Amino acid sequence: MGIRKYFGTDGVRGRVGEEPITPEFVMRLGHAAGVSLVERHELPPGERPSVLIGKDTRISGYMLEAALEAGFTSAGVDVKLAGPIPTPAVAYLTRALRLQAGVVLSASHNPYYDNGIKFFSAGGLKLPDAVEAEIEARMMDGMRCVEPVHLGRARRIDDAAGRYIEFCKSTFPNEFDLRGLKIAVDCANGAAYHIAPNVFHELGAEVVPVGVAPDGFNINDGVGATHPDCLRQAVLAHAADIGIALDGDGDRLIMIDRQGEIFDGDKLLYIIAVARKERDAGGGVVGTLMSNFGLEHAITKLGLPFARAKVGDRYVLEMLHEKGWCIGGENSGHITCLDCHTTGDGIISALQVLAALRAHGQTLSQACADLVFYPQRLINIRVTPGFNWQGDAGISAACARAEATLGGNGRVLLRPSGTEPLLRVMVEGCDGVLVESLAREIAAAVEAAAV
Repeated sequence: MGIRKYFGTDGVRGRVGEEPITPEFVMRLGHAAGVSLVERHELPPGERPSVLIGKDTRISGYMLEAALEAGFTSAGVDVKLAGPIPTPAVAYLTRALRLQAGVVLSASHNPYYDNGIKFFSAGGLKLPDAVEAEIEARMMDGMRCVEPVHLGRARRIDDAAGRYIEFCKSTFPNEFDLRGLKIAVDCANGAAYHIAPNVFHELGAEVVPVGVAPDGFNINDGVGATHPDCLRQAVLAHAADIGIALDGDGDRLIMIDRQGEIFDGDKLLYIIAVARKERDAGGGVVGTLMSNFGLEHAITKLGLPFARAKVGDRYVLEMLHEKGWCIGGENSGHITCLDCHTTGDGIISALQVLAALRAHGQTLSQACADLVFYPQRLINIRVTPGFNWQGDAGISAACARAEATLGGNGRVLLRPSGTEPLLRVMVEGCDGVLVESLAREIAAAVEAAAV
């Protein structure tokens, strides 16, 4: 269907008020997606395709939700509005309610002034690239409202949060509970603010809620998985046994132990992999190009195969399906357990980690005792969109010097962010001081070229 212009690695995303995140664009996008749904799904006479719309807590969600609703209904598609719920909740409810598609209005871990649109298929999976390209192509045709008799209807789903809470709890083993644990839960003032604390409380934990007062502007603002210091302070201040931090749309997870140590996605993925290995379930493990080499080494020591996907949870998911495996993730905290859900889910991933700890009476540190990380330094440099870093001689030379210095005992990786105008510089090796120096040298070359 051609090259996608608006869809990135995680849907359409940008600053609100600037194309493509404008009411006009979102309405046209909804209409084009609606036309595609009508054509793709043959339903009995008199029935229309139905789509679920969920959102996070950004102030722009009200405006964009209305625009998306208008676009879908004008194409003859019924809309079910779930209100603020996590991205993985939309994937679950779309499948559970037998709907034809699900849409999330969220920019994940970005600041409040950004927003985005992500689509899920009827099976709770992210749309293939070809379908996204088809939707973009249909936008070129303009909007043609269906006859009034065929217009779609819209209604709110009042029990969306409760349904999802029960689903999350169902992924935790019946033989365990969380009684006796004090858990600090940081919801990033985002979509999980009224869901995550209830999940852990209903399983028996004493919950210390953090980041559960969204006002439309404070999502991810100094809280959540991208700002773990807030959770660390809460864990230490309340003498909590463990801390759980989600991002704005609830699909990313970081955990903290009672001493304040941060456990990123690589460490949590390892804990889950060990548990799946004991049950002889899950097959191999998928990481990404950013996964620490120490994780790969530890996974292979378990006797499990390990594969690296491109960075982005959709690519992890694609590789899992390709290989027929169950678990994979990113060091940023996107973890997918396909034996529990069709997509990455921060709450469910946390429950899998807690179940593993409960099974062995371990702490997070004890569960990661055999995992030794290589020093790794990641530097994000803001660049202009379309910056041709691959063609710059200074950047190439800096990377070549770094690789020669590492001498095969480390690696250098440069990659553009799929959601922000950033170039990520990563250096990994045995010597932390050397890694820091090389990363800064490459970053300086990028900054000089980006001026």
